[in-house]
Amino acid sequence: MKRAIAAPPWRPELATGSAPSTFDLELVRPAGAQGTAARPAQRDLADIAARILIVVLFSLMAVRIGADFLATGRPTGLLLLASETLVVVFTVCRRAPSVVDRSIRARVLTAISMMGPPLVRPAAAGALAPELFTVALSAVGLLVVIGGKMSLGRSFGLMPANRGVVSTGLYRLVRHPIYMGYLITHIGFLAAHPTIWNAMTLVGADLALLVRARCEERTLALDPAYRAYQTRVRWRVLPGVF
Repeated sequence: MKRAIAAPPWRPELATGSAPSTFDLELVRPAGAQGTAARPAQRDLADIAARILIVVLFSLMAVRIGADFLATGRPTGLLLLASETLVVVFTVCRRAPSVVDRSIRARVLTAISMMGPPLVRPAAAGALAPELFTVALSAVGLLVVIGGKMSLGRSFGLMPANRGVVSTGLYRLVRHPIYMGYLITHIGFLAAHPTIWNAMTLVGADLALLVRARCEERTLALDPAYRAYQTRVRWRVLPGVF
């Protein structure tokens, strides 16, 4: 089920109980609607620039991951390549949002949650579990990530926004299955490379990821369809925990 949000005519902060200074929503109304103006050209240029940046960064990451896979032959490398390729594809063809949270808080949380994984470092020895187990756990997490992105489709985006409410696929299980997949993958990596640096980096990124989930839901909850979805799917990321 996918449904676009009907933007309220005035003062979105009344729907969230938050002041605009802490929850900076941009409501995107149809061009030509009575009493409204078309979205400024600056926003269109900013969106195009953001798409180009994401495509370039994730394409470079995909090339690096692909080269690593060819060198090592690890199946997790192929899954990671598929996951990052989906980011590029869905960024190019994603739907225009009806509402976006462009607050500094949302930007910082998004940046921190994304910066963690590229900063981890493989450890030479000292794994907490056999390699077969850690690789399998990482593979399961990546499969969940891929399944979540496929379920989300053109509604995929990095910043908190409503590009259509999705409640099919893995979104029947938890409200943020992609984040659940990342957590599983990070646990597998830490079990294979248990250093203080890796633990601090991934724990920090994952905490930002969980707060980011709450931030996204504040934006999506403006849509009655998403509030109904929340009543059907109780857990955000980890069933029985969060």
